[in-house]
Amino acid sequence: MLRTNRLKQSLVEGREVHGILASLPAAASIELIAEAGFDFVVIDTEHVLINPETVEHMIRTAESYQLTPLVRVADTDPKALLRLLDGGAQGIVLPQVEDAAALERAVVACKYAPEGERSLNAGRPGSFGKASLAEYVAEANREIMVVAMIESHRGVAEIESICAVPGLDMVLEGAADLSQSLGVTWQTGHPDVVQALEAVQHTASEHRIPYCAFLRNPEAKARWQARGVGAFMLGDERGIAFRALQRALGDARAPLDSEATRA
Repeated sequence: MLRTNRLKQSLVEGREVHGILASLPAAASIELIAEAGFDFVVIDTEHVLINPETVEHMIRTAESYQLTPLVRVADTDPKALLRLLDGGAQGIVLPQVEDAAALERAVVACKYAPEGERSLNAGRPGSFGKASLAEYVAEANREIMVVAMIESHRGVAEIESICAVPGLDMVLEGAADLSQSLGVTWQTGHPDVVQALEAVQHTASEHRIPYCAFLRNPEAKARWQARGVGAFMLGDERGIAFRALQRALGDARAPLDSEATRA
């Protein structure tokens, strides 16, 4: 059955939310994320090879924890978006959004008429036809999120028209690819990148569209909070796990304190 989109509800109510990318293709990854207390997860099918059945299992696991499952797609093919939504995704994250027309097409693919052209189906979200499909269609249009990642110089330049597209629910930072587009690859803290990110956030705020920032350093949260941002991504779970493993191994291999050894 279609569930209340707790992320969307939290954004409307102004509550702080924290999300993470799921890059490990396994339902157990979602369990770890949910048990850790995150509010939402972005299942990554742009950079990661995940078969459709596994994606559905990951979505189903998120549902069992009331964790909002979004899916980052590789492209905006309407049929690909359709299958993910029919599988239970509560939102689609669109990478490399660079113009309003592309975003408009994606919104149309994600929404049922009269707001879009999503093909009708009484699958998982529609309780297989158990409930009124007319009610389900209206509810789906309310609950499904469309999220745009701004990851290029062109996307920044077109942000005004992008934010004006009806049906856009959130703008997600894409500083890594943006740094490359601006000629300062991987320098996500470069002044040009920071200036571009802040310009995007400012425009989103003017259009009353929530902006979600990545927390890449200890000072980032306070800086974004001062700008009115309350949605944050903490990176991806495999990167966090890798760094935790590195620290654990480093601690285990570290020589004992000489005084403690003598004692």
